[in-house]
Amino acid sequence: MSESEFQIYCETEFAPLKHVLLCPAKYLKIEEVINETQKHYQHEKLNTEKAARQHKEFVRILESQGIETHLLEPSEKYPEQVFTRDIGFTIGRKIFIANMEMDIRFGEEALLKEWLTNADAEFVDLKGAGIEGGDVLIHGRTVYVGISERTSSESVPLLQNYLPGYEIVPVPIKKEYLHLDCVFNIISENEALLYPPALNQDEIDKLSARFNMIEVNEEDQFRLGVNVLSIDYKKLIALPGNKHTNNQLKKLGYEIIEADLSEIIKSGGAFRCCTLPLLRG
Repeated sequence: MSESEFQIYCETEFAPLKHVLLCPAKYLKIEEVINETQKHYQHEKLNTEKAARQHKEFVRILESQGIETHLLEPSEKYPEQVFTRDIGFTIGRKIFIANMEMDIRFGEEALLKEWLTNADAEFVDLKGAGIEGGDVLIHGRTVYVGISERTSSESVPLLQNYLPGYEIVPVPIKKEYLHLDCVFNIISENEALLYPPALNQDEIDKLSARFNMIEVNEEDQFRLGVNVLSIDYKKLIALPGNKHTNNQLKKLGYEIIEADLSEIIKSGGAFRCCTLPLLRG
């Protein structure tokens, strides 16, 4: 594959998804508890064969929707490599390599750099502050950055330096939640999913001034109900079991494509976590 085969571009979380990077769930396991979902399953051995089947079906669903999928080669060294969203993110015409400082994820960046180099795709290698792609959401010329256990406040001026024409908005989240996209997810020009307990009221008020919020309840949040994947305007992929959230979305005119990612979700991430968009639009 060469760069001429597709452009690098992303300016929203919900424009039609054209090219996306994933990684098979071949070596998935829980080594380090990262959120309440993982905590619940930390003493349970994950069914890697089931996780691999579910991921393969997820890829098939994406391809059935006309989306070009690209796969990283999984490495046994990285049990959370399936969550490709964290190792990089696309803003405008730039791919940024995340600066992953946690031991369990450190080193995954090199595999992404190798893939991009082989694809003749240019990238920006972020250094100087911890940042993971699960904490980065883009909405036109506004970029929301979750300030979390994985992404530091120093990442805001770092990104601003590379994106002078953008507004970079820090969104602190409570430390028991891993990434911003697990508690807040933009799904249209003026709508977003939100799990309110994860944010302070000041942050909820600021975000609610920009978006109509669809609140995810505690039961769906345990299955990462916020972490859906938009693949087109008003069309997204979600877990069948999250009925409260899915019903709200359907009433608002969303088309829901249901996919079972339940075994992978036990490891703390869902549909958005498992996908690194390269081209939307």
